[in-house]
Amino acid sequence: MTKRHFLSLMDLSRDELKTLLSRGIELKKMQHAGEIFEPLKNKVLAMIFDKSSTRTRVSFETGMAQFGGHAVFLSPRDTQLGRGEPIEDTARVISSMVDAIMVRTFSHESLETLAEYSSVPVINGLTDFVHPCQLLADMQCYIEHRGSIEGRTVTYIGDGNNMCHSYINAARQLDFKLNVACPKGYEPDAELIKLAGDCVSITDDPVAASENSDLLVTDVWASMGQEEEQKIREKAFANFQINEKLMKHANSDALFMHCLPAHRGEEVSAGVIDGPQSVVWDEAENRLHAQKALLEFLMA
Repeated sequence: MTKRHFLSLMDLSRDELKTLLSRGIELKKMQHAGEIFEPLKNKVLAMIFDKSSTRTRVSFETGMAQFGGHAVFLSPRDTQLGRGEPIEDTARVISSMVDAIMVRTFSHESLETLAEYSSVPVINGLTDFVHPCQLLADMQCYIEHRGSIEGRTVTYIGDGNNMCHSYINAARQLDFKLNVACPKGYEPDAELIKLAGDCVSITDDPVAASENSDLLVTDVWASMGQEEEQKIREKAFANFQINEKLMKHANSDALFMHCLPAHRGEEVSAGVIDGPQSVVWDEAENRLHAQKALLEFLMA
């Protein structure tokens, strides 16, 4: 079997991505029905965390256990990476002992280096550039609630960060229209916007971006590592909260998503995230099922 990495959504073909999303839905039904399915018996996933996590760790560790395999958690304190060992050396050593590696880190370039020198599949559990596993969960969630996302309109409001970049890639792969509303100076990567072409539009007007939208999405204003910018960002993003008033500009059956953790009263009001249009809890649970489909695809 040819080694495949999953560093961004663009590492999959459109057909592979659609098949993966369908498989995630199928695996979810199997798990909810109590069906035992262990395609990764005796397989081991190494999980390297430079950034702390709730959903990423629990979903990958649980997924491997449900599949009959095992996950090894490695923080910076647990590896020689934290003491300056070259990424290339770590990649060669760890990949000689396990069947796949999941990495949650800051630098996307570091992830790419690790993948280059790994002899087993490498999965991006999050970098500062993209968060593709979250998009698997989000897209699965939309399909479950509303059917195909092809031809729909999605609005992302907030920082042009890794989540925004991942939504741009998803729009390219799944043929939906993406409106991005962000303050001036916080736009997503210019090269990604260029590659996306007509399927993505950028504005600094969240109301205009939300008109006739089928899905509204946001993320925290200050991501991990940006805490010192919190006060500056609060001022810059003050008019970019998704609240009940803004939701009224979207379609009446529009959904709301957030990758979590959320700050109620900042990027989203409590009335929206805890309201009837919010599917954040289904979205969060789908990290488990979508990633199980990914693990099966890469490792089974």
